[in-house]
Amino acid sequence: MNKAPSPTPAPASASVLEAGATDRPVLTIRDMHISYFARGQEIKAVRGINLTVNAGETLALVGESGSGKSSVAFSTMRGLDAAGRLMHGSIHFHETDLLSLGPRELRSIQGSRIAMVYQDPQTALNPAFRIGEQIAEVVNEHTAASGWQARQRVLDLLDEVNLPDPAGVYLRYPHELSGGQQQRVLIAMAFACNPELLIMDEPTTGLDVTTEAHILDLVAKLKKTHGSAILYITHNLGVVARFCHRVAVMYAGEIVEEGLVSRVFSKPAHPYTRSLLTCIPRLDLSKRDRALNAIEGRLPNLADLPGGCIFAARCNERQDACENTSVTLDPVGDDATDFVRCLRWREMPEFQFDRHTRDVNAMHTATILDTLLEIENLRCYYQLRRGIKEFVTGGAAKYVHAVDDVDLVLARGQTLAIVGESGCGKTTLGRTVVGLQSATAGDLVFEGNQLAGIARAREPDLRRRIQIIFQNPDATLNPQKSVGETIRRPLDLFGLVSAAEQKNRVAELLQSVNLPPSFAQRYPHELSGGEKQRVAIARAFAAEPELIVCDEPLSALDVSVQAAILNLLVDLQKTSKTAYMFISHDLSVVRYLSDQVAVMYMGRLCEIGTPEEVFVPPYHPYTEALLSAISIPDPSIEQEIVRLEGPVPSPINLASGCRFASRCPRKVGEICEREDPPLYQFGDNHRLYCHIPREDLEKMRPVIRYAGEEMAVV
Repeated sequence: MNKAPSPTPAPASASVLEAGATDRPVLTIRDMHISYFARGQEIKAVRGINLTVNAGETLALVGESGSGKSSVAFSTMRGLDAAGRLMHGSIHFHETDLLSLGPRELRSIQGSRIAMVYQDPQTALNPAFRIGEQIAEVVNEHTAASGWQARQRVLDLLDEVNLPDPAGVYLRYPHELSGGQQQRVLIAMAFACNPELLIMDEPTTGLDVTTEAHILDLVAKLKKTHGSAILYITHNLGVVARFCHRVAVMYAGEIVEEGLVSRVFSKPAHPYTRSLLTCIPRLDLSKRDRALNAIEGRLPNLADLPGGCIFAARCNERQDACENTSVTLDPVGDDATDFVRCLRWREMPEFQFDRHTRDVNAMHTATILDTLLEIENLRCYYQLRRGIKEFVTGGAAKYVHAVDDVDLVLARGQTLAIVGESGCGKTTLGRTVVGLQSATAGDLVFEGNQLAGIARAREPDLRRRIQIIFQNPDATLNPQKSVGETIRRPLDLFGLVSAAEQKNRVAELLQSVNLPPSFAQRYPHELSGGEKQRVAIARAFAAEPELIVCDEPLSALDVSVQAAILNLLVDLQKTSKTAYMFISHDLSVVRYLSDQVAVMYMGRLCEIGTPEEVFVPPYHPYTEALLSAISIPDPSIEQEIVRLEGPVPSPINLASGCRFASRCPRKVGEICEREDPPLYQFGDNHRLYCHIPREDLEKMRPVIRYAGEEMAVV
């Protein structure tokens, strides 16, 4: 058997990546003030921001949605919308004053020397042009390459961001790629001219953990090779811990703390920073242990700013002085860039992450007492469009094998998590269960009844009992319907309550998701991202379902909102006994919420078991790689580094044998490419499919451990 690569512990901070950092500023922002004008009000979104990003350095800008992070990025790119205005301040790129440049001068810099990766690829990519054409446009505009040279450069970029079949992706349109694949295209476009300054606005939000790790490695390589400066905007604190050198914590338009990542994450000084770090689901914490820590309240009204500390209304440490006294920057240590904006930070107790150790012999086991859903030998294939060549030559039709021979069982009131990389088939599986698309073969049995393929072919009561919460509430909430009308729709459709009782029922549903009844009068554009997702959850529960498919419902939310939504899902499940099929690439969230975890790769199951079984050895090598790629902000936890190399197999022309063989770091030999892997059963619930001998699987070392120990974090 080929020996597995010897992984090394992940660094506690990203200082190892900053070896090429210099004191030469690439981006300098001074006293930035940004306001938006709407409905006769001035919304003071950003106030007095000072930032410096040096060559070879990565500065993270973190905070909740609405804190002003993206406004800083768009202002730096001179891209504020019509309602926004830079009221005061300066922005320098090296020695160049960006605010003084004309359109032609600005265009020569943007895309070549300064590049930006946007959060939403669906709005950043042109749906009318092929992927290759859009990247080639950047190459042609800013480099001497053209024709076949530009095409080859584009193919190399697509390969660098680990997209399967680069030549095929070159010819596709954006709608033919998954969300994660679209995001990789944007990153490839940003890398096209090796920029000196890279602004990344939530660039890995739609990516699975392995692709995220690969992209971060790639960005780190670019930074090291070209000395690029990076302004990295994110709400993923684990990524900050792994990838960034310094971090600025932003709240309601102000920077409340800044410093080295190693200091801020081990000894956070501001109560808001502490709250953000304790909101994150931990791998040693489950819904059976306790509720997650969430930050209560909302961001203040930026059109009517409160006096004193901007965070005071939500702070657990506040005193009367905090609400009345103006708070200035207070140095933390000797570093001039290390500061906090808090009156009481010296009085607070030392910060420590919670650690939840558990008896490995008394782990939770998922017992299927009341089967709700059975999936047997499910297959979902997509037929590709036939080109002129296929019509002329009579070539056989080609199919994408999205889901292939999947068997799963879900019990009433339990959560089955489906995890895997983008394109593994997990969303197709969920959509097939709901009836948004039909299966090619196999059986879906719900409460003993065979489910028809498409939802409209099912009985109305069956449609009512299976609902879905989508990833992006903006795309699923009708902007012309009020919140009350949106939630009332299922009540009307399924005749659950009389017209006279609907108003009260809508109020009850809003209260169940911790929104006031008055929100029934609001429209989607008047809500924050977390509030929109709460409305989507209320709409799903309005139908009184027995099963809800949750398709990446938390991936675009901040950690504070995410914690509140997770607590909400747990509470609603306890009271309603609703089962969840929870589709996600965030393994920390999966660990907290799930009763069972199914790991999928290229349409097939690799491993299934309880979180306590799947997150500790023996692992499938693919599960091992997924766990290694999790970004964890706790410096007391160490990880092995396992990166997946090799080509991603095409889902069209599937080779024989194990589908993971081309990328497996523990590949046994030719048998992996010839034969389907055998099934190993470990206990009643835990099973995995692999050619590695059972005794070797049982000897595997935990990927995620407490520092200095061999104990797995679970």
